[in-house]
Amino acid sequence: MKYVLVTGGVVSGLGKGVTASSIGVVLKACGFRVTTIKIDPYLNTDAGTMSPFEHGEVFVLDDGGEVDLDLGNYERFLDIKLTRDNNITTGKIYQVVPHITDEIQDWIERVAMNPVDGKEGPPDVCVIELGGTIGDKIFSPHNDSGILDAGDIESMPFIEALGQFSYRVGPGNFCLVHVSLVPVLNVVGEQKTKPTQHSVRGLRGLGLAPDILACRSTEPLEDHVKAKLSQFCHVPMSNIVNLHDVTNIWHIPLLLRDQKAHEAILKVLELQYSGKVPREPKLAEWTKRATKFDNLKTPVKIAMVGKYTGLSDSYLSVIKALSHASVFMERKLVVEWVPSCDLEDSAAKETPESHIKAWKLLKAADGILVPGGFGDRGVQGKILAAKYARENDVPYLGICLGMQIAVIEFARSVMKLRGANSTEFDPATTSPCVIFMPEGSKTHMGATMRLGSRRTYFHISGCKSAKLYGNAHYVDERHRHRYEVNPEMVPDFERAGLSFVGKDESGSRMEIIELPSHKFFIGAQFHPEYKSRPGKPSPLFLGLVAAASGQLESLLRSCNVANPNSTKACTNGVVSSKPRLYSNGHLKKPLNSLVNGYYANGNGIPI
Repeated sequence: MKYVLVTGGVVSGLGKGVTASSIGVVLKACGFRVTTIKIDPYLNTDAGTMSPFEHGEVFVLDDGGEVDLDLGNYERFLDIKLTRDNNITTGKIYQVVPHITDEIQDWIERVAMNPVDGKEGPPDVCVIELGGTIGDKIFSPHNDSGILDAGDIESMPFIEALGQFSYRVGPGNFCLVHVSLVPVLNVVGEQKTKPTQHSVRGLRGLGLAPDILACRSTEPLEDHVKAKLSQFCHVPMSNIVNLHDVTNIWHIPLLLRDQKAHEAILKVLELQYSGKVPREPKLAEWTKRATKFDNLKTPVKIAMVGKYTGLSDSYLSVIKALSHASVFMERKLVVEWVPSCDLEDSAAKETPESHIKAWKLLKAADGILVPGGFGDRGVQGKILAAKYARENDVPYLGICLGMQIAVIEFARSVMKLRGANSTEFDPATTSPCVIFMPEGSKTHMGATMRLGSRRTYFHISGCKSAKLYGNAHYVDERHRHRYEVNPEMVPDFERAGLSFVGKDESGSRMEIIELPSHKFFIGAQFHPEYKSRPGKPSPLFLGLVAAASGQLESLLRSCNVANPNSTKACTNGVVSSKPRLYSNGHLKKPLNSLVNGYYANGNGIPI
């Protein structure tokens, strides 16, 4: 097993997540099987209870793991299926054993052996991203040296463990890629290397020496700047990669290829062919996709109605899924952010300008999307958005809460149940359209929802949803919710014209709704955005963008919509516990932490 560690600091700019994902893409394009691990030094066991404003979206995996959004980047870029064990947090480690650094190393080694691409046997390379900052330095006018230490103290156990791990696996099995910013001072217009020099110096002081520098900048690095970095950071110029600003992130793997980053990585990991000729990455599809994205001209406007519109990372997977679908439909995506609170009647009195602006954006949109969420803030605005879409034949996609909102609006407006609501927002409602699931918990918030991949069966053949999924009989999608449509009210809804076209295996849990008379009005209890890929867009997002751009009928007639059930499911194999040695003679510890099919920490996958 080979390991690539990606570190960086507060000034890394583009983000280590995209860099790590792109490195994985290039290695995969060279013919290697790749897996990934994200290390988050926070004390939470997972990202499930973190605020989207502070942490961005919570990404949900097939096994129900609530993880950092970077794992979403890994899955999308590499087209793999990860597990909750691919996200290591301080909380997970601290609750296991007192020997922290040993447990971190064992965890990495154990999880790295799990296949994530649907094939048998362990991957070839594991890309590890260390979250947080490492002894980084940023320019500051407030001290004599002009620099300010910005390192994260909570990362220290992981840094020490990774330093030990690099020695444990030995040379030829470990490559460290350090991401750092090369800023330009506006006063002189010169690319400055000091932040990277200080960052590397801090990294070396912690026992880690970078093999490759990935330098972020607005413009391509000048040759003399590379030479200076090489001299003071002790990294060969051939191992200094420039990740300058690009028109879209799909260009990043191409930048790595063009600068021969794969050759540098393969050399450090001793993965060249016997003739010392590196494998060339096959990135024709990535090149085509990146170029196609840049050349899109015809816009399609999608109104995103939510309460976290101030931070786009809160809906990152939704934005990515819209982007995948827009490129497929050859449309330039324009997302109009509409704060749901600003649509409400109360906003007309309190913030009239915002109210007018929100409604103007909504009415000018070609399609409306209401994503998932929790809590009652902004709910009335979402209901008004669903009502506008339904009454004006505007394409609508409701995800999780967005589906429940559509059901509540239908009950109030069409069925004349004025008090219709969810018990989440009004426990005493006389018409509980949406109710708390019996197996949930109202006292424990972490990992107590209906999480992970669940099967939805189509009950109405020929419905738009089934056609979009390639006329499949069922589909497996990821869930994250505590409330569901009240099954006792379903007959009343269906008599009024609302179709429940998708249900769970019991037939009593509603998964997909449609309005047959509407151009495109679909709600899904699951989160289809989590499984969207650049080359395989989510069918429901494809439907929304197609309807919004006047292409739905041709899309439904075509045979180009992939059937997700044709993809072989990922398997989690058990690795043999036979003792093995690294190339430096150090012992690979037996992977004996499986107890009755589960890892002893309780976070493992059943076998």
